[in-house]
Formats: sequence, C-alpha cells, structure tokens
Amino acid sequence: MDEILGQVLRSAVWERLDMLTELAKRADAPSLLSVARSELPRLTEGWRSMLSAHEPDEKGNCPVCSSRWRQQKAPCSVWRAAYEHLVAGGLAPQHTPRRGKSEPGSRRSRRLAGAR
Repeated sequence: MDEILGQVLRSAVWERLDMLTELAKRADAPSLLSVARSELPRLTEGWRSMLSAHEPDEKGNCPVCSSRWRQQKAPCSVWRAAYEHLVAGGLAPQHTPRRGKSEPGSRRSRRLAGAR
C-alpha cells in the first residue's frame, strides 16, 4: 500500500512540475503573471521547508542524508542542488532541448530510465 501511495504522490508531483514548465513556456503574459503570483510563494516555501530539514547539525552533518553508519557532511546534495538551481543556474546559459529529445529529469527520460 505504501508503495502505491508513494507512486501516486511522485506522479502527482512530476505532473505538477511538468504543468508549470509548460505554463512558463507557453502562457500569455497575464496568465503567466497570475501563475507566478500563486506558484512562486508555494515553490519558495517548499524549498525553504526542504532546506531547513537539511540544515547541518552541531557536528556539521546533514541529519536527513546521514545514517548511523555514514555521516554526510554539509553541504549535502540537497543544498548543492538548491545552489545549482536557485543561484548558479541563474547565471548559466539556458539550454533548450530540441523537440523529441529527452531532457534529463523530464517525465520521458524518467520513464526511459525506469524501463532499463
């Protein structure tokens, strides 16, 4: 049952992200402004929540990514991804995949990776 619920939750999140990506690419200005006003606060709050869970403990380890046997020093992969996407990614040139190609992280590439 937990596996089914997990799959439903993951699918819903991926679909929501796909929908927001499509809106960002194709929506007209008034629609895009409306979506930005409603979704940006939700997305930033989600990042804040996730990052606060990954704040280093008093020993400098990520409490979520660490296990009893292996400690993960900060910054963990979640903080590195946040930096890459929220800070450094803003400076990097934008890559636009050609139609029909699988963009890494896209639903199509995830489906293809799952089929292996």
